[in-house]
Amino acid sequence: MQAQMLAPAAVLIAWSLVMLFMIPITRFPALAKLGINVSNAERGVRGQDSEDKLPPSVNWKSHNYTHLMEQPTIFYPAVVIIALMGAGAGDVLAAWIYVGLRVIHSLWQAFVNIVAVRFALFLAMTVALLFLAYRAVSLTLFADPGVA
Repeated sequence: MQAQMLAPAAVLIAWSLVMLFMIPITRFPALAKLGINVSNAERGVRGQDSEDKLPPSVNWKSHNYTHLMEQPTIFYPAVVIIALMGAGAGDVLAAWIYVGLRVIHSLWQAFVNIVAVRFALFLAMTVALLFLAYRAVSLTLFADPGVA
């Protein structure tokens, strides 16, 4: 069951990279439309420095990538702990629900971004994450110390 538990984490890693590559794919053409040449940008300028110049829909991809670097930092170790301690079918299902909702959340934020729906998705994925955190804690705190 270890591989089944780790598979959702691997998919979320791949999805995060998809969202990472969406940033330059959408941002560079938008900057070019504004007459900003990325190759001639000032030294030390960061992407977020151009946010106020870009359309919000272009920035949504970057915002979502940032979100993928936040809450999933709890998901990844929870999944590893559960995989090491002995995942059950419910754990695997909760991990897939979390990842599925993260992908839907990403697509929603990147292309539609109605905040009320995005927040509902966030709450639903957080419930799945709370379950995974509970399982990680309970599997480790109440583990039989005599079992290797």
